[in-house]
Amino acid sequence: MILLTGGRGAVATQLLGLLHEAGLPVRVGSRAPADLNLPADVPAVALDLGDPATFAAALDGVTSVFLYATPDRIGDFVEQALKAGVTHVVLLSSSAVLGAGAAADPLAKSHLDVESALLASPLATTILRPGSFASNAAVWAWPVKAGRPVSLPFPGAHSDPVHERDIAEAAFAVLTDPRHRGGCFTLTGPESLTFTEQIDQLAEVVATAITVKHVTRAEWKREMADYIPGAYADALLDWWESHDGKPVTTTRTVESLTGGPARPFSVWAADHAADFTRS
Repeated sequence: MILLTGGRGAVATQLLGLLHEAGLPVRVGSRAPADLNLPADVPAVALDLGDPATFAAALDGVTSVFLYATPDRIGDFVEQALKAGVTHVVLLSSSAVLGAGAAADPLAKSHLDVESALLASPLATTILRPGSFASNAAVWAWPVKAGRPVSLPFPGAHSDPVHERDIAEAAFAVLTDPRHRGGCFTLTGPESLTFTEQIDQLAEVVATAITVKHVTRAEWKREMADYIPGAYADALLDWWESHDGKPVTTTRTVESLTGGPARPFSVWAADHAADFTRS
């Protein structure tokens, strides 16, 4: 039995489809299992990665886990996983852990703490380290639909947007192929793109003019205050500033794991075009 955590997430949703199609036994954990829309033969279970009281039932009979990086009670999770007989954990981490200042970056450290706890345990651990999720662009959906400009503090900042489908296919590969067990894999999209380039591609796909409003760091933090805590906002801003005008390194790891090249950002935009258009 494979346990998927973060059952409402885009990667877990895509991964569930792949596992179910392959006929593999899978269970989906979520803090709100009743809200999940699952195939009739896929069980849902209450699982809050911050609440150890939910761990035992979720892990009962499980041999492999696809785990989101939630650090607060990772020690308890490892303990319960070992008691349940789990033999393999695939962790969805982040390439941010590879940066020189990862220990001081709250975004990177949360992933690094989970990696460290798993690697220090007897559990066989495979780590996926995606770069920038293409789905981060979803934050632009509201202003695009409203005909308003997209606020960007560093329009020329580069990232390596990777499609959630590619992450899910990579996760499927490492869950099902023993040759990949225990590896650490950095996943990126096929090219380094600035935010401006992503917006231009999105505008072409949805056939809508999208303008950019260049804002200061402080202005962007105020706009996002209800969604991103200050420390995390600062970490993002620092990362964008450090990559302003500087292409990031991409990998071909998606292709080596899945057999197909990573999907370009324009494919993600086409897959999600309805999110950016008025109904």
